[in-house]
Amino acid sequence: MGSIGPALAATRKFRDSPTGRKRHVHLVPVRHDEMPAFGIRDLRQRLLRGGLPPALLAKDYDPGFYSEWMDSYYARDVQELFRVEKRGGFLKLVESVLRLSGGQMEATALSGLCALSRPTVLTYLEVLELTHVAAVVRPFSGGSARELVRQPKIYGFDTGFVAFARGWTGLRPEDCGLLWEHLVLDQLLTDPAGLKVMYWRDKDQHEIDFVVPAGRVAVDAIECKWDATRFDPTNLNLFRMLHPTGRNLVVATNVPKPYTRKVAGLSVTFTGLDDLAL
Repeated sequence: MGSIGPALAATRKFRDSPTGRKRHVHLVPVRHDEMPAFGIRDLRQRLLRGGLPPALLAKDYDPGFYSEWMDSYYARDVQELFRVEKRGGFLKLVESVLRLSGGQMEATALSGLCALSRPTVLTYLEVLELTHVAAVVRPFSGGSARELVRQPKIYGFDTGFVAFARGWTGLRPEDCGLLWEHLVLDQLLTDPAGLKVMYWRDKDQHEIDFVVPAGRVAVDAIECKWDATRFDPTNLNLFRMLHPTGRNLVVATNVPKPYTRKVAGLSVTFTGLDDLAL
């Protein structure tokens, strides 16, 4: 089967202006709630292979699919729309972003890894965002000096490409937890309400995976866990000391039905991904 390009945002590169008839649809790889429609029962298969149907549904795991897709993405989508000239540097940047996926992004460090200038890295990162190959999640802050406010996190668009870039041919529990976070992000980014998805971290490295502002003062906190029993409320308590209003959610793979209970004095709702509602 041929490669499938990412959904493209409308940009000034298109000659035919879509003014008055444009509809922006953010397409992501196969979501968790769509797996049954594709006959996929093994979540680990979805995480390792990713959500592009040719890779997900193939009889055997095929690492060549991912490199071929990247070559096609550059030649067809990137070159035609953005005229990116430094092929080697651009593809190295994509590989670096996929390896970094789920971590904090620092343009200067990426510049050194890819042998590109910092302005070029920032330009190429914008291309990755516009083509939805990467999602940038920015930090949330209420103004406390303890909170980080500048450094965003970056996520690759598909768990299969993240696993491939990291050289994973099998998944350990800690690998599954990272890739599960990506599936939760996909669900949030495709919510019809158009959620503003952010994350939170303080200067002591305490972090909340995702936060979603929910009004003038409220902010919902979302923690992603492969196993709900391993939830530690320490970071959530520190976050709520600064931002006391909002819902506390733990999204885990082993919660068949949502329930709410008190954890370290906080009301926390545990839910599976398909039942996540904001």
